[in-house]
Amino acid sequence: MHVQTVPVKEVFRGKTAWDGDVEVFDLIGHPKAQHCYAWGHPEGNGKGFEITTVLELPPVTSPKTAVMAAIAANTKAKTNSQDKIA
Repeated sequence: MHVQTVPVKEVFRGKTAWDGDVEVFDLIGHPKAQHCYAWGHPEGNGKGFEITTVLELPPVTSPKTAVMAAIAANTKAKTNSQDKIA
């Protein structure tokens, strides 16, 4: 169930990594999480829309920490894929 929309701006390494709305949903029946956070943006090719969802599980406790966790995971994934290429 949708609960609210929260504006979040997150700066990472001196650049704005996210500036937009995060949707907050109550979860019913999930064994560990009470909330889920979701946001989206157009894909780089302009032909689709990428949706990110993050469960409220520690250390994620708010829309802001959900965005921070997603940025960290994305940065780590890019670093790992670059390591494999090198």
